[in-house]
Amino acid sequence: MILVALGGLWFGGLAFWALVSAASLLMMAEWAGLMKAPRWKTAVALLFAAAALSLGGGLAADQALWRAPAADPPAMIVTVVGGAAILLGLVTLSGRLGWGLLYAVLPAIGLVYLRDQHGLWLTLWTLAVVWATDIGAYFAGRSIGGPKLAPRLSPNKTWAGLIGGVIAADIVGALIAIAAGLPLRLCFLGGVMAVLAQIGDLYESWLKRRAGVKDSGAILPGHGGVLDRLDGVVPVAVLVAVLAAAGAL
Repeated sequence: MILVALGGLWFGGLAFWALVSAASLLMMAEWAGLMKAPRWKTAVALLFAAAALSLGGGLAADQALWRAPAADPPAMIVTVVGGAAILLGLVTLSGRLGWGLLYAVLPAIGLVYLRDQHGLWLTLWTLAVVWATDIGAYFAGRSIGGPKLAPRLSPNKTWAGLIGGVIAADIVGALIAIAAGLPLRLCFLGGVMAVLAQIGDLYESWLKRRAGVKDSGAILPGHGGVLDRLDGVVPVAVLVAVLAAAGAL
């Protein structure tokens, strides 16, 4: 999956938009499954998500729009995606599906924005700190063990794993930031994003426990669903995009 993501990231443009949009739609479908939505509601949710990805992704990728003094692209994106979420909730009488649209679509649009407006390296930094968190947490948790982080939500996660993930994200984030000439503040933000990624992971674990399932899906044999693999990316991609749009990065 990392190789596929790196390929799309390298090419950028339509290829990257198509990749993150496909992942977003799969996330929306799995979210609907966790909510036990009937087929017609799932189909409607996917249509609304596709429309939000098309319009919101176009706004995020339009470089002329972001340079126009009178334009307000962030507000336009929020209006498009938020409006789609509200309409979806009204049409299906399910606020949970509306929230799921925000959950699935906003990180995808955030990644498109980062790639098209800020380039390959900041987008790679965003994804790499999440990957490093997952890898560091896995190996530290397996080798050290110790007290559980949140046993009711995810019985395999430990405090040692969290610390290992933070350290790994700090190291990888700093290396990429220095090598790519990114703002030095990114050298110190990897650990913060690692904690946020772990919160995203725990939130998705809570969703699965609430639904009474082990995995969000079975599209990735041995690894569960797309939500299981991208739960940490969701909050990190959104936060980094917001910080970048605000000029803080």
